[in-house]
Amino acid sequence: MEHQPQSPAPLGQPPSWIAQMIFASRWLQLPIYLGLIVVQAVYAYKFIKSLWHLIVNLNQMDANTIMLAVLNLIDVVMIANLLVMVIVGGYEIFVSKLRTEGHPDEPEWLSHVNASVLKVKLSMSIISISSIHLLQTFVNAANLPEKTMMWQLLLHLGFLASALAMAYTDKVLYGTSHKNH
Repeated sequence: MEHQPQSPAPLGQPPSWIAQMIFASRWLQLPIYLGLIVVQAVYAYKFIKSLWHLIVNLNQMDANTIMLAVLNLIDVVMIANLLVMVIVGGYEIFVSKLRTEGHPDEPEWLSHVNASVLKVKLSMSIISISSIHLLQTFVNAANLPEKTMMWQLLLHLGFLASALAMAYTDKVLYGTSHKNH
């Protein structure tokens, strides 16, 4: 059996071994996603600790303190949800398929996720998290400098403008509406 020499790559294309190495480099993201799973565990710990603090100190708290504690718990949950979207969606899009088809716990959004949809979902999550922070700021307004509140509001408006610009750009470039997402 004779060894057939490999024909050179067509002009303008890298040799196949370079293309294979570039494609395989996506696996360098695996430690990043595994690290985000560790961060998810940190947030689970933070949630349990904050919940315990709320339960144990409930009788000493006034209504505003309870509301701030609950908003803090909601904030942790929303950040954890954001982490799940980044971990699951990012891995599925950029590294490898998860092969969850037919699994009863498969997230509904995973079946039609792509980089564009993930970008819009992430920006909406960031706006939601920023909204919780802004609500915490206004509940605690008497204890915060006006300048801090102004900067938080401006930052939130910046997130809104950025998300709208990304969604509009996506719609113009790809003609997608994200109605089902």
